[in-house]
Amino acid sequence: MSPPLLKLGAVLSTMAMISNWMSQTLPSLVGLNTTRITTADSLTQISPKEGWQVYSSAQDPDGRCICTVVAPEQNLCSRDAKSRQLRQLLEKVQNMSQSIEVLNLRTQRDFQYVLKMETQMKGLKAKFRQIEDDRKTLMTKHFQELKEKMDELLPLIPVLEQYKTDAKLITQFKEEIRNLSTVLTGIQEEIGAYDYEELHQRVVNLETRLRDCMKKLTCGKLMKITGPITVKISGTRFGAWMTDPLASEKNNRVWYMDSYTNNKIVREYKSIADFVSGAESRTYNLPFKWAGTNHVVYNGSLYFNKYQSNIIIKYSFDTGRVLAQRSLEYAGFHNVYPYTWGGFSDIDLMADEIGLWAVYATNQNAGNIVISQLNQDTLEVLKSWSTGYPKRSAGESFMICGTLYVTNSHLTGAKVYYSYSTKTSTYEYTDIPFHNQYFHISMLDYNARDRALYAWNNGHQVLFNVTLFHIIKTEDDS
Repeated sequence: MSPPLLKLGAVLSTMAMISNWMSQTLPSLVGLNTTRITTADSLTQISPKEGWQVYSSAQDPDGRCICTVVAPEQNLCSRDAKSRQLRQLLEKVQNMSQSIEVLNLRTQRDFQYVLKMETQMKGLKAKFRQIEDDRKTLMTKHFQELKEKMDELLPLIPVLEQYKTDAKLITQFKEEIRNLSTVLTGIQEEIGAYDYEELHQRVVNLETRLRDCMKKLTCGKLMKITGPITVKISGTRFGAWMTDPLASEKNNRVWYMDSYTNNKIVREYKSIADFVSGAESRTYNLPFKWAGTNHVVYNGSLYFNKYQSNIIIKYSFDTGRVLAQRSLEYAGFHNVYPYTWGGFSDIDLMADEIGLWAVYATNQNAGNIVISQLNQDTLEVLKSWSTGYPKRSAGESFMICGTLYVTNSHLTGAKVYYSYSTKTSTYEYTDIPFHNQYFHISMLDYNARDRALYAWNNGHQVLFNVTLFHIIKTEDDS
């Protein structure tokens, strides 16, 4: 409760206490304890012979307290005990009247203050009510506006989520563009520092230096085979495809010979891309059918084994004529000493960094592999090496830098199992695995220009990459 209200409560409480005291105590002072007080407007009649007559307390129109006392009839002016009581009573009443007057003044003043505060409180109450009404109205209005805005923004939430995702991509793009711009700026500055002729000369000089470095590479030793890379799917289960290791860099012709027997058609393609798309550039009809799949193209000519014989044929693609043919003495043929898969693969012709080779088996060498280096023009055997590896136990073989590498199978799980060096006339057992992806290899030849193995794997034309260990020649090497 606020201070004005406390003051009002104290005034009212004091007035009630005074009224109660006057109605109860005053009669006892004059010996009239049995007198009953009625309301302010009524008077209790007491016999004049019994004692004093007293009106109860009341308020005048101005709000002041009034007490009325009537003396008894007899001996009014005598100096008996009742006269003394009356005088004492009059003194007390006078004292009380003075106190009541002071109290009345204070009450009037506080009452006016209360009336003023009441007016102010009513005004404040009205203002609070107005503020409350206005607040509710404003809140309702603002809430409605916010709700409408939220209804408008709700469809944007999925869009914002997408923007968050897109923002990450945009940040990545910005970073990539920034990096690319830096690179391009560097290239531009580099190009700006030299004219075209200088740049071209630098490229030519670099190419020359690389070629000189390559010339210093001695023949490497096979360390690893990786792949394969599937170039095309075509033909039957058995066949051969190849490029010329001595062809120029601009000459990328591909030759394709399907099947291992009863065929004389050789198909030519200008490039690997034409081979993949099937765009033939030329077709050759050989004068003889071939045997097996172990043919080789070397320096513009095709070398192959004539069907049902141990005769080797050299055929020129440029002239369309047979340039040479020679019997390979004692060489088994027509599935006498084939590879494990058969297919008249008795005589395997191949080429490497050193030259042209023939791999076969003879009765004189107990069916074991014989390696012969051939003269590419006359097909004469220049030198031969007899190995102890059975030809019929070999899956396939190929030459790299004068060393013959032999696989142990043509099926899944095949690996390079044996090698024979013609330089040292020594052999060793190796363990170089490779992935026989299509389960049946019927042709596997090394190309020195591409440093790759060409293979025919169950109707798939594939390439294997090879890793060689090289030794750099020094000026002191002879």
